[in-house]
Amino acid sequence: MNIILFGPPGAGKGTQAKRLVETRGWVQLSTGDMLRDARKAGTELGNRVAGIMDRGELVSDEIVIALIAERLPEAEAAGGAIFDGFPRTVPQAEALDRLLAERSSPIAKVVRLVVDQDELVARVEKRAGEEGRADDTVDAFKVRLKAYNDQTAPLIPFYTGQNKLVDVDGMGSMDEVSARINAALDA
Repeated sequence: MNIILFGPPGAGKGTQAKRLVETRGWVQLSTGDMLRDARKAGTELGNRVAGIMDRGELVSDEIVIALIAERLPEAEAAGGAIFDGFPRTVPQAEALDRLLAERSSPIAKVVRLVVDQDELVARVEKRAGEEGRADDTVDAFKVRLKAYNDQTAPLIPFYTGQNKLVDVDGMGSMDEVSARINAALDA
């Protein structure tokens, strides 16, 4: 089963993806991690990624899809993929759909974690204190939230139109949210 964890920054996508890896054995496909790994690997694609990143440019959708394609056999062997941080735009979603259609393994569900904005800010502040992440300031969060609302939120009607979007209450403890996600996936 291939799923997408979807929601604004701080909603808990990465945390919940790791829990699904542990409980279901699926492969987490985090595009940020994949880009860093490709760079370290020194492959032809990795060298292209390194050059783009060194220039401070955004990696193209074409390259990100190629990285995902490289990891799909591993995900298929594990019984599924958890897409975390991708797609972020409708063109990326369309490209992902085409790639997965070629492999006869479409996205089964898109789990949208719904969390109110005050809770998102509190989570980001807590994470900044615990992990020391430079991108977890309230100002940086507001920029990321605006980018999410402008670029990524249009995926809601895209996946609603495919009957794949499932809203899950992302408020509460990690265990409570995990239980809700598992119930949505098993429904």
